[in-house]
Amino acid sequence: MTEASPPEQKRSEATATSAQRSAAVAISRAEIRLGGRRILDDVSLTIGEGEFVAVLGPNGAGKSTLMRAILGLVPLVAGQISVLGSSPVQARPKIGYLPQRQAFDESTRVRGVDLVQLGVDGTRWGVPLALTGRARARRHEERARVHEVIELVGAGAYAGRPLGELSGGEQQRLLIAAALVRRPRLLILDEPLDSLDLPNQAAVAGLVRRISSAENVAVLLVAHDVNPLLGYLDRVVYLAGGGALVGSVTDVITTEQLTALYGAPVEVLRTTDGRMVVVGLPEAPHVHGGRHEH
Repeated sequence: MTEASPPEQKRSEATATSAQRSAAVAISRAEIRLGGRRILDDVSLTIGEGEFVAVLGPNGAGKSTLMRAILGLVPLVAGQISVLGSSPVQARPKIGYLPQRQAFDESTRVRGVDLVQLGVDGTRWGVPLALTGRARARRHEERARVHEVIELVGAGAYAGRPLGELSGGEQQRLLIAAALVRRPRLLILDEPLDSLDLPNQAAVAGLVRRISSAENVAVLLVAHDVNPLLGYLDRVVYLAGGGALVGSVTDVITTEQLTALYGAPVEVLRTTDGRMVVVGLPEAPHVHGGRHEH
């Protein structure tokens, strides 16, 4: 006969289940292996609705792999992932995803507005020969949404131009708009700041913060350098050695915490301008900025 759980335990389990349902992402003791190699081991974290979180760590730490697991593209060896209250595969239509990319070259003639429209049409097979009244109304709403997200990312002045004529920062804004057009509840951006100059990195970081607030969308942004993101983040997830630290920048990026995570001596230094420099990593030195967060 199974022993009955005490009332306190039942309340605790109910509270945990409720919290999991309300979270954008809830990961419990996840283990991921690829090709027999351990990527992540016993990782647990929760991302709240509308929260802006950076995913940090050295190359090979599993940042992109974790994002793919959240999308249901990489299986877990152990543990659980709940995304928007359901399985990753079931939640996928509610996720906006911007993968790692190469910039569009000068020969790309597709207009920015057409790229954003693809965010709507990408899951539609063909076009009906005769649109019903309901279909025409839906198309009108979709066009309005395309215009809305283009304005939201500040791309209205150049969305009608070919992508090949735009700067990297302008292209990135339009790619983010395409990921937003279907009103996702979770937005995953995999290294969107790479190849951008510092002013554009800061501008895109500020843009993502505004989007998170305006659309009430949870954001997971993978980055190598947290500098441009400081002042905008709610929390960070720092991956290394198969483990993870979760918390504010000032709580996570410390000598004690990173030394424990890497299992090797690591020191976090502050420069006179407030930047944090992480030295002594097993790999190449990794630099972070250190302004206070809001």
